[in-house]
Formats: sequence, C-alpha cells, structure tokens
Amino acid sequence: MAAKILLMALMGFSFGAMVAGGIFALIVGLRIIPRFAEFTHTGHRMMLYESCVVWGGILGNIVNIYSLPVRAGTAGLMLFGAVGGIYVGAWAMALAEIVDTIPIFARRISLKRCFGLLILMMALGRTAGGLLYFYLRW
Repeated sequence: MAAKILLMALMGFSFGAMVAGGIFALIVGLRIIPRFAEFTHTGHRMMLYESCVVWGGILGNIVNIYSLPVRAGTAGLMLFGAVGGIYVGAWAMALAEIVDTIPIFARRISLKRCFGLLILMMALGRTAGGLLYFYLRW
C-alpha cells in the first residue's frame, strides 16, 4: 500500500513537472517576459520577473492542489481579478501576435494606421465580455 502511494506521488510530481516545464517553455518561446520588460523599460529586472512567474506557478499549484483558503477580502479579490485578467489578456495578445492574426486582420480591412486604437478596442471588448460573463453568472 505504501509503495502504491509513493509511486502515485512520484508520478503526480513527474507529470506536474512536465506540464510546468511545457508552460514555462511556451512562455520563453513566446518571449512574453522580455516583451513586458521591453515595453516598460525595466529589462534590468528580468530575473525578478522570471522568479515571480516561477514562484507564482508553484504557489498557485499548492493552493489549488491542497484547496487552501486564501482570505484576502474584496480588495484582494479585485486585485487578483485585475492581475489575472492582465495575464490572460497578455497571453491572448502574444498568441495572436505569434500567428500574425493582427497584421492579417489589418490587411484584410485595409487598416493603414491606428493600430493602437485597434489593440485598445480589442482589450476593451475582452474586458466587457469578462464583466458581462461574471455579472450574468452571479
């Protein structure tokens, strides 16, 4: 019985490490962290950013796996929602950029300028969709 539990724990840890490695490889491959540092002119803090991503993944998994309660109140929930939304939005934009969705779309509609406005409208649409989803859900 103990050997079975030990084997299951080892397999769970191994599979989790493989999935985490794949996600971190995708983050590195999409160059998300260096792009954030480039846009914010904070490239000298790359190690801090990478450490935050790694520790955030580790702590998030621990909280999720062991169903640990996180008592942060309404303000904490709002902060988590904002940060999580920024993270998911950045992933969506990075993936769209990688597959050249935005330039292809801009060429199709003959958009020559105002790319910033296009990105802003996409972000606002995503925000409105998220707010409607959560509003209608509750």
